[in-house]
Amino acid sequence: MAAEVIDGKLVASEVRARVADQVAAFTTAEGRAPTLATVLVGADPASEIYVANKHKACEEAGMRSVHHSLPDDSPQDRLIGLIEELGGDRSVDGILVQLPVPEQIDPDAVTRAIDPAKDVDGLTPTSVGLLASGRPGLVPCTPAGVIELLDHQRVELEGAEAVIVGRSNLVGRPLVSLLLERNATVTVCHSRTRDLDRVCSRADVLIAAVGVPELIGAGHVKPGATVIDVGMNRTADGLKGDVDFAAVSEVAAAITPVPGGVGPMTIAMLMVNTLTAARAGG
Repeated sequence: MAAEVIDGKLVASEVRARVADQVAAFTTAEGRAPTLATVLVGADPASEIYVANKHKACEEAGMRSVHHSLPDDSPQDRLIGLIEELGGDRSVDGILVQLPVPEQIDPDAVTRAIDPAKDVDGLTPTSVGLLASGRPGLVPCTPAGVIELLDHQRVELEGAEAVIVGRSNLVGRPLVSLLLERNATVTVCHSRTRDLDRVCSRADVLIAAVGVPELIGAGHVKPGATVIDVGMNRTADGLKGDVDFAAVSEVAAAITPVPGGVGPMTIAMLMVNTLTAARAGG
């Protein structure tokens, strides 16, 4: 039997509708809408599209958004000065600096400059520390979206064996903390993991976030497992995930497609984080 396809577009639309209702209540109570500020250095076409999509999502949710564009040759001090200015602006609830930044700018220094209370990407050292210690804070959007998909699918995480393929700071590492918080038993695999197929095939929940097209095949998957594909790889044959969708669909109980799976969840969870930051800031 073919696996059930988890519709990320549908789940994202439900999250965004829920946020819109909550934003309307917040705006009525506080007399202002939650506000997201985005910053883009340079004119990378893909980054411009990503930023435009975030502003469109804000508008649809009833939020206010402001955008700041800096030239490609902007020095690091200028960018950090802008971030600090936004951090002191009481009308701004969330700050998002679109990555990547030009080579003359240290992305870690940029992240450190963001006020943790406005860190809607969940990437500052403070946000990372809160997540790792199991305390409330702003969570990176893509990992939060993965958990939202698992909850929508009613996947039982308590006591489940979860395997994450990929250990990035953006996805793999935050997911470890989120899954441990839900009492899953978590294994992290990476490029030096021996017998990757054997380790993966133990998983009740298998999450691929390594950036290698179709690395995960049917032999990596336990029959009846839930498979979440975070990969987004542009190949000569089009967009591919980290999972061989056709092959794994014959083994798994449920699977996310690429595109249309995890991708739509990222902006939806950004809206959640912006509202959360607004509520915390009063």
